[in-house]
Amino acid sequence: MTKRACSSSKMKKSVSEQLEESASLALRVAREEADTICRMAELVIESYRHNGALLICGNGGSAADAQHLAGEMVGRFLKEREPLRCIALTTDTSVLTAIGNDYGYEEIFARQVLAHGREGDVLLAISTSGNSPNVLRAVEGARLLRMKVIALSGKGGGRLARAADLCVTVPSDISPRIQEVHETVGHILCSLVEQSLFER
Repeated sequence: MTKRACSSSKMKKSVSEQLEESASLALRVAREEADTICRMAELVIESYRHNGALLICGNGGSAADAQHLAGEMVGRFLKEREPLRCIALTTDTSVLTAIGNDYGYEEIFARQVLAHGREGDVLLAISTSGNSPNVLRAVEGARLLRMKVIALSGKGGGRLARAADLCVTVPSDISPRIQEVHETVGHILCSLVEQSLFER
C-alpha cells in the first residue's frame, strides 16, 4: 500500500509543531531535572530493597499514567524479573465511589494511602497543575505514615512541588505536553529501577 501525502499543509505544520514542542520540553527536562529523576529512582529502589511498595495517584490522564506505570512495575518493563509491589490508587471503582460518596472526592486517594501505605513506602503523586486537592490530601496521608513522596507536576509546580520530597516540574502550561513528559519520566524510572535491582 502506497503512503498518501498529507493533503493539508496546515495540518502537517500542526503535527510538526506539536512534536517539536514535546521534544523540546523533554530535552529541557533532561538538562534541568536529570539529577532529580535519579534521586527519585534512588528513593524507589531503596524502598524496594527493604520490601517496600510504590503507590501512585493522579486524575484523568494522570490516572492513566499511574495505571500504566503500575503495570510496568508489577508486570515488566524491559527485563524478565520478579514483580514489584506497586499500586495505582485509581483503579478500584468500588473503593473510589465508596470513599467519594462517604467522605468526599478529596479523600479518594488519601484514605487508600492510609490503608495500603507503610513507613518506608513511596508515594508518586501526579498532577499537571500541582494543585489537585485529592492528590495533595494523599501527600498528607503519606506524611502521616512517614512515607517518602515524589511527584510529577507542571504549570509552575503548584503546591505539590512544595509538598513533595522531590518533584519534576515540566515547564509548560499545556496539559497534553506535560503528560507526555510525565510518561517519559515514568518509563525512565522503570528502567532505572530494573537496572539497579535486576542487573546481573
